[in-house]
Amino acid sequence: MSSFGDQLLRRKPIVFQKQHHAGEELARNLGTFQLMMFGVGATVGTGVFFVLSEAVPVAGPSVIISFLLAAAAAGLSALCYAELSSSIPVSGSTYSFSYHALGEGVAVIVGGCVLLEYGVAVSAVAVGWSGYFNELLHQLFGWQLPVELSVSFIPGDDGVATGGGINLPAVVLIALCALLLIRGASESATINAIMVVIKLGVLVLFTVIGISAFNADHFSNFFAQASGIGAAAGTIFFSFIGLDAVATAGEEVKNPQKAIPRAIIGALIIVTSIYILVCVAGLAAEPAEWFGTEEAGEAGLAKILENVTGTPVWATILAAGAVISVFSVTLVTLYGQTRILFSISRDGMVSKKFEQVSPKTGTPVFNTVVVAILVAIVAGLVPSDYLWDSVSFGTLVAFSVVAISLMRLRRTHPELERPYKVPLYPVVPILTVVVCLYVLTSLKPITWIICVSWLAIVFLFYLGYGRKNATLSHYTSEEEIAEPIREELDK
Repeated sequence: MSSFGDQLLRRKPIVFQKQHHAGEELARNLGTFQLMMFGVGATVGTGVFFVLSEAVPVAGPSVIISFLLAAAAAGLSALCYAELSSSIPVSGSTYSFSYHALGEGVAVIVGGCVLLEYGVAVSAVAVGWSGYFNELLHQLFGWQLPVELSVSFIPGDDGVATGGGINLPAVVLIALCALLLIRGASESATINAIMVVIKLGVLVLFTVIGISAFNADHFSNFFAQASGIGAAAGTIFFSFIGLDAVATAGEEVKNPQKAIPRAIIGALIIVTSIYILVCVAGLAAEPAEWFGTEEAGEAGLAKILENVTGTPVWATILAAGAVISVFSVTLVTLYGQTRILFSISRDGMVSKKFEQVSPKTGTPVFNTVVVAILVAIVAGLVPSDYLWDSVSFGTLVAFSVVAISLMRLRRTHPELERPYKVPLYPVVPILTVVVCLYVLTSLKPITWIICVSWLAIVFLFYLGYGRKNATLSHYTSEEEIAEPIREELDK
């Protein structure tokens, strides 16, 4: 076995399989539109439906700048993702890119970050969905699930007892998403696309009604809380996770070299436009102070419509749209988590059982079931107060590493086919790293403590299991470490 230092620095060769490996490959059946809707589905809904109540009290009206800052960082990173995904279309996304470019040690840390990013995101979004589900029950039937079955028993960051037991709707949502993913990626993508169209229609409705109640006074003293712009951007940033989710589908896309860049950039444009419009409409209808109230904390956008129109009808429509919308966010985020774990398993860092693919559905069933159980436990027992910033940490680290990996591969593999190239190189990847690091420094100290502790656990697991079982430690031919056949090589 090579020395520990050599192991940490060794890079996975960029080679592609010459033959199919039955039981270890995902079916390629996703098109550009489905993939773009994956990105929109994993993104729009999370930030808009939940994060306003977290971010507006921190930055006030200048939260609009926070959204623009987060979008700028995500946009720069999206261009980097587009290039890497077009040249190395694999399921592991940031993890796989860093393994090829920066070495095993960095890949282990990045793998820990993206697993945290996706796993916590699924749980956080499911908890938020539960609030809108209860609001919909109240609007339609005049009753809600009891606190014992809809809220965790763990107090939020305010320390106040909740009187709850378990967030059952969040657990059920994750179970339903897992069942759909087990059926197949294509079926999941089709249902997701339908839900995305519905959610965009609902958010356009909210924007129109919100702006109809425009009050210029709500934007006075626009920069009074400007010191909170960076912190709010850190909280908001996790809602751009959908762009990374597009890259995790690399092995299941038809013509990935062209489809992935188009889908990432298209999703970014749609997502940013919707976020800014809804943020402006929300602030137009309600003052910044309102977003810090208990009323805004649960199903906030629905409450705004009810306050503006004086009737629960529009609030009911929005709550229904939110229930559908956030279902799609949970679905795609859970999908991303399973595909990253699939790639980590293929490299021998975790048990090979996580890369087993059902011959009937073409999906990693064991992988999906285990991930769903773990994130459902977190969603059922942990309040969302503790989850948002942890997702942002993982996302920001992932986005930074993608930019660094791109620059590294440009130098070490200049011959690599790149159907899409980042414009204004190297300015774009350098700016990506700078902006992401700025937002990272704005996260709360407790977030750093939690995330660094998690990464320490991941690295200890690598020392005990991954270092010995990594495929690079014992492969006998390049076919064993090769990425799946690229579509043009399969013809």
